[in-house]
Order: sequence, then C-alpha cells, then structure tokens
Amino acid sequence: MDATPRPARLAVGVISAGRVGSVLGAALSRAGHVVSAVSAVSRDSLRRAEELLPDVPVLSPPEVAASADLVLLAVPDDELPGLVRGLVATGSLRAGQIVVHTSGAQGVAVLRPAAELGALCLALHPVMTFTGRVEDVQRVNACSVGVTAADDDEIAWHVGEALVVEMSAEPVRVPEAARPLYHAALAHGANHLITLVADCADLLRGAGIHDAERMLGPLLSAALDNALRHGDRALTGPVARGDAGTVAKHLAVLADTESLPAYRILALRTAARAQAAGLLKPELASEVRTTLEGQA
Repeated sequence: MDATPRPARLAVGVISAGRVGSVLGAALSRAGHVVSAVSAVSRDSLRRAEELLPDVPVLSPPEVAASADLVLLAVPDDELPGLVRGLVATGSLRAGQIVVHTSGAQGVAVLRPAAELGALCLALHPVMTFTGRVEDVQRVNACSVGVTAADDDEIAWHVGEALVVEMSAEPVRVPEAARPLYHAALAHGANHLITLVADCADLLRGAGIHDAERMLGPLLSAALDNALRHGDRALTGPVARGDAGTVAKHLAVLADTESLPAYRILALRTAARAQAAGLLKPELASEVRTTLEGQA
C-alpha cells in the first residue's frame, strides 16, 4: 500500500493563467481540488482561464493568494522574486498555506519570504512543453515533475510528491543545489532540439523538399527513441563512421547558411562521443576533427 500522505482537498489559487498555470490548475482540479480564483490579464491568458478553468473567478494576484490554501505561482522566472515579496507585503500569504512555484531554474530559496511567514514552500516544475490548451492536461499524465523542498523539510517533500502523484505525473526529487544544472540540461535538450529541427526543415526546403516536416518526422522520431534507449550506441551517420569526405561536402554546402556554426559544433561533439563509446577509431576521429576545424 502507498503510504505517501495525501494532501486534503485544497482551495487552489492560480497566479497566473499562462500556459503552465492554467494546465496545472486544471490538473489539480481534475484531481479533486477546487480552483478558487485565477489571475489573468492578457487576452490569451483570459482565454486559457475560460477554457481550462471555467467559472473560476478572475481576480488580482493578492486576492487570488488570499483565497487559497495552495497558491500556485506560474509566472516567468524574472518576475517570481518580486511577486513573492509583493504578496508578502500585501498580507496575501499566511502561515499554513502551501506556496508552489513552477519555475525550472529556481528552487525554494526564492520563496523564503513566504517560508518566514510559516508557509510550506515547494518548487514543482513539469518536465513538459505546454501550449495552454485542453490536450495539455492529458500530457501531464506522461511527464515527470521536478520537486524541490527545503533539504531538511521531509514533510514538504512528501506533500510535493503527493500533489504530483495526484496529478497522475511522476515526482522526481531535485535538490536545491542541483536546480540550475537540472534546468540547463532540460533547456539544452528541449529548446535547442526545436531550433535544430526547424533549421533542418529550412535546409530541406532549400533543397526543394516541400513537405520537410513529413520527411523528418519518422527519421527524427526514430533517432530520439534510439538515443533514449541506447545512448551513444545509437549514433549513426558520416561523423560516427569517420567519413571525413562526406563531412567536408556538408561543410561546403552549408557555408553560406546560418546552420554552419551549429553543424560544426555538434559534429565535433558527435565525434568525441563516438570515439569515447568505441564506435569511431582514433585515427578516423582525428581526420573528422581536422576537417571540421580546418574549414573555418
């Protein structure tokens, strides 16, 4: 039997109805909690609030916080410290509340003003990209959530994990000190993957391929699956084979494109990883590196 403590049914205040806040508010509502109020200003956030949190009152951030047992702060990273200080200054937070933020880069130190009031403070970061639409609520089921609490507050850790489990996601403990590296890894993978795919599609269109995304879909899906399953053993292509001649041709055709610097850097990393994994002989790796570094 799962002995993890379950939070009681909570009144949840969502600040604000961005892509993450609206989705997590809906996921908490689906889990049986009650969203008591939400803040929303822009046209898009008001639309998300209406679509994902129907009939929930739209109030100012201090009013949202004051109405809630669980205050969900889903604002951009740079806005978070000022928001927390402002809610404390207006008396909107109180002892006994659960105060949660969704920033990946921040741990619980940013919530210290609330903790000093006696609030239980958590960082819950869903490892997922959201659009702020209804289908995103189902995506929560498949994602991990980075949970951070004060190192010595085991009750807070358990409450955070229980909230994540209630949303049908998977909690993963991320210590405060590891939070910046954790977030850098996720941003490097997810954000730069989108840039890489978009650049590849642009290059294919330059080669006369009209439906570039359709061509890339099966290939990149298989590459991602293989990478997650097999790591460096999944490496293929001219760099991993040590085919310096083909690499030279790639550099030549990419010479007048903005993709050249990224290709060069990623190819060098690929060569290093392939050699370290025993896939690429040292002498071939040296040829590839000379080709990549020599055609600047």
